[in-house]
Amino acid sequence: MMQKRKLITLAVLRKFLTFAICTIGLLALFSVHVPRVPKLPDPYKLPTPHENNFPKLNAEQEFVHENAPPHVVKPPLSSQKLVGASGLLDFEKLWKKPPNRDFVPCIEPSDSYTPPAESKGYLLVHANGGLNQMRAGICDMVAVARIINATLVIPELDKRSFWQDSSNFADVFDQDYFIKALANDIKVVEKLPKELLTAPRAVKQFRSWSGLDYYRNEIAGIWNNFQVIRAAKSDSRLANNRLPSDIQKLRCRACYEALRFSPKIEAMGKLLVERMRNYGRYIALHLRYEKDMLAFSGCSHGLSPEEADELTIIRQNTTHWKVKDINATEQRSKGLCPLTPKEVGLFLSALGFPSNTPIYVAAGEIYGGESRIAELRSRYPILMNKEKLASIEELEPFINHASQMAALDYIVSVESDVFIPTYSGNMARAVEGHRRYLGHRKTITPDRKTIVRLFDKVEQGTIKEGKNLSYRLIEIHRRGRQGSPRKRKGPISGTKGMDRFRSEEAFYENPLPECMCQRSSFPLNSSAII
Repeated sequence: MMQKRKLITLAVLRKFLTFAICTIGLLALFSVHVPRVPKLPDPYKLPTPHENNFPKLNAEQEFVHENAPPHVVKPPLSSQKLVGASGLLDFEKLWKKPPNRDFVPCIEPSDSYTPPAESKGYLLVHANGGLNQMRAGICDMVAVARIINATLVIPELDKRSFWQDSSNFADVFDQDYFIKALANDIKVVEKLPKELLTAPRAVKQFRSWSGLDYYRNEIAGIWNNFQVIRAAKSDSRLANNRLPSDIQKLRCRACYEALRFSPKIEAMGKLLVERMRNYGRYIALHLRYEKDMLAFSGCSHGLSPEEADELTIIRQNTTHWKVKDINATEQRSKGLCPLTPKEVGLFLSALGFPSNTPIYVAAGEIYGGESRIAELRSRYPILMNKEKLASIEELEPFINHASQMAALDYIVSVESDVFIPTYSGNMARAVEGHRRYLGHRKTITPDRKTIVRLFDKVEQGTIKEGKNLSYRLIEIHRRGRQGSPRKRKGPISGTKGMDRFRSEEAFYENPLPECMCQRSSFPLNSSAII
């Protein structure tokens, strides 16, 4: 009986101890302090109009409708490290701009620079081409007006180009500011005086890439017989090099200071930048895979036979495009074709940009539409453009004007953390030059000739995507292709005649040395625009 009581007591004690241990364990578990995660602001919520410090448009155009981009999924927060070709790559290096070696804008005229001389007559200008071709031409004509002592009449923009844009100068640029900003350099007027509207005028197509002597001797001599000279074209009429320093600095003052976009374009452009910034640091991708560029360049890689035929017909029917018969395969192998959207995706991945990188596509309509861009979007889903960042109502004032739409892309591209052009056209050169002027912001210029050769091997299966491909592309683009300071390149050795001028790096692509100075080398009495 005694033995039975002991067993019962032991069993009760065992249950009590088990219960006590479980209770202590549960109390310990619930008493551990778990830090409360603070509620973070949503980094991808677009600002409402009153949250911006940018100037509003007029009452009809205020940004008050559809403040969030439609159909956009929030990306995951980016990590600080990522795996690349050589193990862990510092995420910050992807965004870090190249050392600017203390170069800053230096565009003030010399002590010998005088106010504008008495005008000999009026210079009318037809600015031809797309937006950036016209911008460069207008700035060149400012310098030409100074050289020949002309009063510049506000230039006429091209309305007959591929885009059929009806915009006037004041629709695209801040006309009043342009006139005032150049007052110490040349006289600019809105239109010809009434008494000269019917006066005979000399219509002249200035010789391409001409220097000081040509304008002072041949063109200035026209004032002896005419009071009005009309420049039939403005593109590439002034030499890139071998011009007086004060003329080169004037070109920079005209391009980077005087030729501002109109207030409504500036306001909308800054709003687009602000909305991209809500996604974090972003790449501006100038994806020049548009119908006009493919037709002009004769590039058809990845296109269907029907699409290639359509582009050939466009090229054959465009009279001012001189080259008609182009071998598309040879063109691509020489690096003369814009990268395809698929190639861009491969390229960005190989450089190490993670899939949640925000990308702004600065382009018109991509040839082939959404199906052509799908492979790039599959790698980089945060693929934005004007139409996704702004509502239909916000874009309505610009939408039928190609130059104004291109101006919006220009602003977002200049302000981006990284700019990548897929083709070395007028916009790519203009944006790269402007970014150099603003402190050598990071611009990655793809080596297209090498890239397509490597990507063809990927297609053939002789090279795999991964560390080897990534390492090779990173090394190719590590130096000399990220926008670091360097002097403008001269002509290619061995070229002659007009080909010599064509092979030079464009002045507005790289305004160093004339418009950039090293801060440490300034004399005490000099001044610079910083």
